[in-house]
Formats: sequence, C-alpha cells, structure tokens
Amino acid sequence: MLVRDGMVVGLGTGSTVAWTIRAIGRMIENGLDILGVPTSYQSEALAIECGIPLTTLSQNPLLDLAIDGVDQIDMRMNAIKGGGAAHTREKVVSISSKRFVIVADGSKYVEVLNRSVPVEVLPFAARVVEREIIRIGGSPVIRQACMKDGPVITDNGNFVMDVSFGEIRDPAALAREISQIPGVVEHGIFTRIHELHLARNGNVEVIRRDDL
Repeated sequence: MLVRDGMVVGLGTGSTVAWTIRAIGRMIENGLDILGVPTSYQSEALAIECGIPLTTLSQNPLLDLAIDGVDQIDMRMNAIKGGGAAHTREKVVSISSKRFVIVADGSKYVEVLNRSVPVEVLPFAARVVEREIIRIGGSPVIRQACMKDGPVITDNGNFVMDVSFGEIRDPAALAREISQIPGVVEHGIFTRIHELHLARNGNVEVIRRDDL
C-alpha cells in the first residue's frame, strides 16, 4: 500500500490521479489518517470534496510521498507533464517528496519521449522566451484557452507554451537548456521519478528506477 497512516502526501493533478484522490478519500472514510498537499485548484477542490485534510508546503516542507499522473513517460523513467498546466506546482511538490510515484496507463509508456513540452513563462518575457526556445531547436506555441478568449493562465498567473522538439533523446540535457532561459518559470520535463505504476494488459506493473 502506497499511502499509510501519518503520511503527508502530495496530490497531483489530472484525470488519472483524480481516481487516486477519490480512492484516498474512501480510505479516509475507513479510518486512514493523512494530510494532503494539492498541486492545483482542481486537485484541492477534489480533495476537499473527498474529505482529505489538507496542509501546505510551508507547514510541511518535506513530504512522505507524492502521487501524480503523466502525459508521457519513457523506459528510463523520464516524463513529460503539464497537459493541465499545473506542472510548476507538481514539480515543486515532487521535489519536496521522499518518494515520487507516477500512475499511468500503457498508452503513456514510450521508448522515446516525443510529445510537446509545456513551458510556463512570465507573460512579460513571452517573446524573449519564444526567441530563445527557437534558438535551441524548439517550435513554441502559446496555449490558448477553450472557454475564454486569449491564452491559458496558470494557477500562478503565467502563460504556457507548448514546445515541440521532436524525439527527445536526452531529456535531462534539454531540461537544463530550457531552465537556463530567463523568463521561464518551469518546464514539464520530469527526471526525478522513483516509481511507476503502469496499468496494461489488465494488470498493474510496478517499475522502480532502482531496478532499471
């Protein structure tokens, strides 16, 4: 069992991890005693609905566990996240955790990462970041909102660029390049993942980084 009494648990964002949050809520109804740290307004609202007591990183800067979904993950346990534009807070929570666990289905598991990388940017610096992203080989597009005119605004008040790099053979090196661009708040390449719970062929396979 991933979640145990007394833990402080990071709660990710997205459709896959929403099932996990609901499952934790049912466990709390049966007596589980934990605290949760949500990574977005969405996961906060769902956690409250499910009866999960919440805390903050200010109160608990070291978490026992963080559980999140993923947009794509490769066989070396590197991932791309940020389809829900929550990757900055998700990464802060993941790095605050002793153990960071991803839950995903088989469609997300690939040999080489190849989907676009979400990059959260300061609106003030958007054109500068766009220029520098192109310089390092990316093709950036500012994500547009579906239910309003204009760009998506993150929970932190910033824009998101979806950047295509084609096949990403060295995610760690690309992550360093993006991070060095002034105006970038955070990108969606995750390289610090301890464990993957992968649902495929009717089973859940547990893959640990230490076993690779």
